[in-house]
Amino acid sequence: MSQPRALITGINGFTGRYLVAELRAAGYRVFGTAHHGEPGDEDVHRVDLCDRAALRAVVAEVQPDVVAHLAAISFVAHGDAEAIYRVNIVGTRNLLEALAGLDQRPRAVLLASSANVYGNAPVEVIDESVPPAPANDYAVSKLAMEYLARLWMDSLPIVITRPFNYTGVGQAPHFLLPKIVSHFQARATVIELGNTDVARDFSDVRTVAVAYRRLLESPPAGEVLNICSGRAHTLSDVLRIMAEIAGYEIEMRVNPAFIRAKEVRRLLGSVAKLESTIGPLSVFPLKETLRWMFEA
Repeated sequence: MSQPRALITGINGFTGRYLVAELRAAGYRVFGTAHHGEPGDEDVHRVDLCDRAALRAVVAEVQPDVVAHLAAISFVAHGDAEAIYRVNIVGTRNLLEALAGLDQRPRAVLLASSANVYGNAPVEVIDESVPPAPANDYAVSKLAMEYLARLWMDSLPIVITRPFNYTGVGQAPHFLLPKIVSHFQARATVIELGNTDVARDFSDVRTVAVAYRRLLESPPAGEVLNICSGRAHTLSDVLRIMAEIAGYEIEMRVNPAFIRAKEVRRLLGSVAKLESTIGPLSVFPLKETLRWMFEA
């Protein structure tokens, strides 16, 4: 029996590196696409997802059994709206078109959307039945990607995930938790933040990678699933936990330049559908994740 082949778009990104380890441990040969990065791995193809012909050639060469589409502009405050829509929508369309054109189509295609599509939901805990109400260009692009995917659901076993916030070692420093951790690592006395009244459902990237691997192994085709911990923490919670880990308190100042208009105040997800689909997940307490990041 030949070794199963996995294709990860955005393989060199934050999540991609952890999913590579998960899939390799499960016996897959892992291929990937990357927009840029260091050459050297013959299984990583440098390709722009918006280059339709080049992407089709890569997909035809890899012939994947399972696909995890992680490549995206994933920073909500990214300044180039046109790039957000082009990469997140057109890039996804090109990928699905290429996969549907294979003689042997993959048995699982996971598309990473975002819990940002829910916007400021009028409920305490968000499950998958909550109507989307995107409040920024990033969220609109992800919801558009979800609708786009429906055009291929008859021909491809597509699963859409809506991950809530998650973090871990290797996440870019412009994201909130790595920024806070790096200030404590540097023994800074002051940190400037924007919206201070937000609460988020934070997961550990290692848990997310396990969830993705399980979904690729037994794909619930056509379904949309939250990826979350079911617990929310405020910014004050995070600063308090980090003060315990680092052994000192930091002064927080609000910088008006960091305040986002239409900020989503609270994002707390229901993990019930996910766990009924793939089984219970081992959830890292936020303090354990932050300590791992602080000591890395």
